[in-house]
Amino acid sequence: MPRTISIGAQDFEELIIENCFYIDKTAFIKEWWETRDKVTLITRPRRFGKTLNLSMLECFFSLKYANRGELFDNLTVWKDEKYRKLQGTYPVLFLSFAGVKENTYKGAVHRICDFLQALYIKHYYLLKSDVLTDGEKIKFKKMADDMSVDDAPMSLHWLSDYLYRYYGKKVIILLDEYDTPMQEAYVSGYWEEIVAFTRTLFNNTFKTNPYLGRAVMTGITRVSKESLFSDLNNLKVITTSSNKYASCFGFAEEEVFTAMDEFSLTNKEEVKKWYDGFTIGNLQDIYNPWSIINFLDEGKLKTYWANTSSNGLAGSLLRKGSKDTKMQFEELLQGHSIKNKIDEEIVFNQLDKNENAIWSLLLASGYLKATDIKDDIYTLELTNYEVCKMFKNMVSDWFCEDSSDYNDFIKALLIGDVEAMNVYMSELTEAIFSSFDTGNKPSQKTAPERFYHGFVLGLLVDLKGRYEVTSNRESGFGRYDVMLYPLSKEDDGIILEFKVYDSIRETSLEETVKAALAQIEEKKYEQALIARGIDDSRIRKYGFAFEGKKVLIG
Repeated sequence: MPRTISIGAQDFEELIIENCFYIDKTAFIKEWWETRDKVTLITRPRRFGKTLNLSMLECFFSLKYANRGELFDNLTVWKDEKYRKLQGTYPVLFLSFAGVKENTYKGAVHRICDFLQALYIKHYYLLKSDVLTDGEKIKFKKMADDMSVDDAPMSLHWLSDYLYRYYGKKVIILLDEYDTPMQEAYVSGYWEEIVAFTRTLFNNTFKTNPYLGRAVMTGITRVSKESLFSDLNNLKVITTSSNKYASCFGFAEEEVFTAMDEFSLTNKEEVKKWYDGFTIGNLQDIYNPWSIINFLDEGKLKTYWANTSSNGLAGSLLRKGSKDTKMQFEELLQGHSIKNKIDEEIVFNQLDKNENAIWSLLLASGYLKATDIKDDIYTLELTNYEVCKMFKNMVSDWFCEDSSDYNDFIKALLIGDVEAMNVYMSELTEAIFSSFDTGNKPSQKTAPERFYHGFVLGLLVDLKGRYEVTSNRESGFGRYDVMLYPLSKEDDGIILEFKVYDSIRETSLEETVKAALAQIEEKKYEQALIARGIDDSRIRKYGFAFEGKKVLIG
């Protein structure tokens, strides 16, 4: 009988006691402990086993689990007598910032205070001991009853002191999803405030805390040292490019296929296509645990991991990105690779200013994989088929409030109904043009470029399998905007050229359309289609003229 699958279970004790499906990652305990690193930051994509591994560390080291060695029977760490003696011998503080998702600074800080207060409540027994002075007991009770924003930055420092005096051992601190407040702050516009608060909290907890034994922090991104960890010179950072702990998070292919045998599932090649592709350090063929666990439970190939939480930040940055960003994203969606300079340190407040930052974020989040690294230039691809499907669905949703209108536009384009194309395009731009942070002044040329190259991505989704869509490629004597190469002899080739209305050279949008069509002819953009066997009579050419939200197609 296969073990029971427990979807969403992140409590190590519960998984072991209930004999639920679990892949042994206890080697991480020994590997981490023997490094003797004071503070370790480990970044991994979402749903990669970070929380479960921290729960495992708590069950192994915490005095709360003293004499609970049965939790580790038959697991790797328990084979070593030295580690059997370590189990349940340290005071441990375990907290998570996963729930800090408020849209205001005040709300975020108060939520962090709630979590810190909960730790004091768990250790309320200290008030009955004689290790605290009368004044400290008053302060302890105050923080357990109502943690204030003023006391929060020192709260873990003080609690470590109290536990050290009580147990005679330095404290292990485990912090899960440390960067969730940072991401929410960036999206909601209070980045500087939350960084100032968190920097002080981290400095007092992890740097100037003499009662700290060891610490592990986990998150998705490596927030830049300058912005958040400027005072921490004792921090060891382990990213997805590091070899350390490479096998401790995520499932190796052998582990996945063994699990499939347990559940009598045989479609291993399909599972590999859908869910393989993650690389940790030099270790390849890593699978996301969330996708695999759900697949084992349902036995169906679906987009499990990609839809587990909001993709709003990635979507927003791609949607607002420049023409070059959208063009590179097109390449990824078509199964090609791109090259970009990558800095693994994410500076959230520069994401809008640094175009390369979006690729760093997508790589850290697991949406992209690096197939080659030379110095700081990374060759990047979409991680796997599941991620590709997720992004195609996301792109399709960007461009219309009502998907039926968008489909009608595509239909009009395919049959050459220019009047219908104009109607639907005007409705779309009126409804959604503001979503792209664009202005309505003719001089703001990047705004139309952002929109129309985003529109190309929409075409890509709906027409995949019928057309090969490319943009900004050389053909004839120039570079066209968009070209649709038909994969069937039944369809025509299509060339789209976009132009911004120029009030100096043109008196109307009609003249701008003519200029766009003239450019197609003058530059002989059709040569790329002709070279691939498309007769000139089967090539349709359209000029798109636009001024702010006004659009005219001819």
